[in-house]
Amino acid sequence: MPLRSARIRPRPLRPRLRAMSVVTLCLGALTPTLVSGEAGAAAAPVDERALQRRLAEFVDAPGGPPGAIAVLRRDKETQVVRAGVADLATGRRPHPDDHMRIASTAKAFSGAVALSLVDRHALRLDDTLRGRLPRLPRAWGSVTLRQLLNHTSGLPDYSESPAFLEVLTADPRHRFDSRRLLDYVADEPLRFRPGSRYQYSNSDNIAVALMAEAVTGTPYEQLLRELVYRPLGLGRTSLPSGYRMPRPYLHGYDVTPPGPPEDLSEVLGASGVWASGGIVSTPADLTRFVRGYVGGALYGKEVLRQQRRWIEGASEPAGPGRNTAGLAVFRYETRCGVVLGHTGNFPGYTQLMAATPDGRRSLTFSVTSQINKTLDPARLERLRALEEDFVCALLRGKR
Repeated sequence: MPLRSARIRPRPLRPRLRAMSVVTLCLGALTPTLVSGEAGAAAAPVDERALQRRLAEFVDAPGGPPGAIAVLRRDKETQVVRAGVADLATGRRPHPDDHMRIASTAKAFSGAVALSLVDRHALRLDDTLRGRLPRLPRAWGSVTLRQLLNHTSGLPDYSESPAFLEVLTADPRHRFDSRRLLDYVADEPLRFRPGSRYQYSNSDNIAVALMAEAVTGTPYEQLLRELVYRPLGLGRTSLPSGYRMPRPYLHGYDVTPPGPPEDLSEVLGASGVWASGGIVSTPADLTRFVRGYVGGALYGKEVLRQQRRWIEGASEPAGPGRNTAGLAVFRYETRCGVVLGHTGNFPGYTQLMAATPDGRRSLTFSVTSQINKTLDPARLERLRALEEDFVCALLRGKR
């Protein structure tokens, strides 16, 4: 079950947080992505020895994140590249075992749960909300699990609801009932006919987790432990409901000039993001996850084949190269080759995890500030180019 945090008095957002987009504040669920993107990377390959310098330049640039860490894994060989600090107060360097908010890469975890249940024939990709979650609005009834997983459902995004944002603004650490988050948009129709277009929505993965609970009678947190953490050996990954971070952790910051960086690590509670972005993990655990998830360790080849039916669509924020969408996974076609994975965005954190389709080579790339097309589109393009350089280093020598 979720970890319980200390009770706190409601308090207003800090001034600099209040200035941020309220949608950005919630989950980094920004303007809906309708088409795939291209990174602004240079055409020439980057020497692997230059990665450390490039990462340091990105961190040291004005407005750059205080810290960054990348873990590259090639079969049994591991390379860690890091720059800056994990904690500005102490100057401690980032470490692969530091906890961090993984933001929307948590959507891949809900996908892992659902697809594992599909593999066990407890769920079907064509199961509908009407059949599995009849308490949800009738107007949403025809939406299928497949459409939830590839963001073609048309569900309105609860994280954009004025009522939800009013509660969050009044008390960023408010303890939401995670299983009632869709109530905030229950009076709204679908945004479009299910399956007719792509639109990234945080509501999708809340519904995925609720479907998994409905067919198993088991809390989502326990399903994560049984179907994902345990099989993949994730010992430092959890889904808390409070605002406190497990120690040690990468501190996440707002670096809006001209003020000094502001620590956002424990400003927001996780109950309002739940299956769409509430998981806390480490670079080392995220490496284990993406290798197993992409490599097919959690379910069989037929489910994997269904997962990799690509459509137009990009993760939020967009990952390196050209993005296309599958079932709770994205395909990143870079100048050096293809990797599969997911990105994430949360106040204080931006994440990328990716692996080759066989799972043998992987990259996790974490920075300690929120970078997206709303807050800083130019920096996002630089980040995507840098991520592509790391993908090229990862793939170098691969036949």
